Amino acid sequence: MSKTKRIAIYGKGGIGKSTIVSNIAAAYSENCNVLVIGCDPKADTTRTLVGSRIPTILEIVKRKKGASPDEILFKGYGGVRCVESGGPEPGVGCAGRGVIVAMNLLEKLEIFSEDLDVIIYDVLGDVVCGGFAVPLREEFADEVYIVTSGEYMALYAANNICKGIKKLKSRFGGVICNRRGLKDEVKIVGEFAERVGSKIIGVIPKSELVQKSEYEAKTVVEKFPDSKQTELYRKLAKAIYLNEDFVVPEPMGIDEFEEFFRQF
Repeated sequence: MSKTKRIAIYGKGGIGKSTIVSNIAAAYSENCNVLVIGCDPKADTTRTLVGSRIPTILEIVKRKKGASPDEILFKGYGGVRCVESGGPEPGVGCAGRGVIVAMNLLEKLEIFSEDLDVIIYDVLGDVVCGGFAVPLREEFADEVYIVTSGEYMALYAANNICKGIKKLKSRFGGVICNRRGLKDEVKIVGEFAERVGSKIIGVIPKSELVQKSEYEAKTVVEKFPDSKQTELYRKLAKAIYLNEDFVVPEPMGIDEFEEFFRQF
């Protein structure tokens, strides 16, 4: 592969972004050199890839002025390289600051210029503030995807993220439906995607294999490589990799969003 595929995945906190990111990263690792950058203050994106939580960039730079690649980069399943930006203590400081510090340090250490086929950013999307908007910018990510369920708050956050994508004129590749088992959930998410001018790029069903894998700090791809769930992660990874259908989304206004959701 000649050009690095740079993917930013956004979504409401707790919607399952990290599970999807870690599993598609594991799927990509079967054929690609992969870097995963956790941009969530919880710093738990890479736990199932590495097998434990890793030190964050913010923690490291608090202790010392300089940092080497060996101190911030950790090898995970399939050779996936893993980084966590981290964030301040709850209630103290700006949560997005860790992302800004992390991006600056990764650039300085020339991590992005390494032999990489795929870079995936896992980004909190409840509020697209200056820090969390960094991966949306052209120099870091080429395309953006949103993870959502059919729940009101998840879709509300997804609509807000679309506003950020539109403002920064980023390339929106579609919606990932992470099912919670609601009635007509795929239909609801599909209608939402259509309303903002996009599409569903993949559907991931709720599965007990996710919890079983995460108990052991593993991805489903590693723990249950022959399962149907793993095949769905591989299918999603492939769909994202081959996707060439990008738009600048048209988010709904508040009244339009309320009217949209009430019909279900």
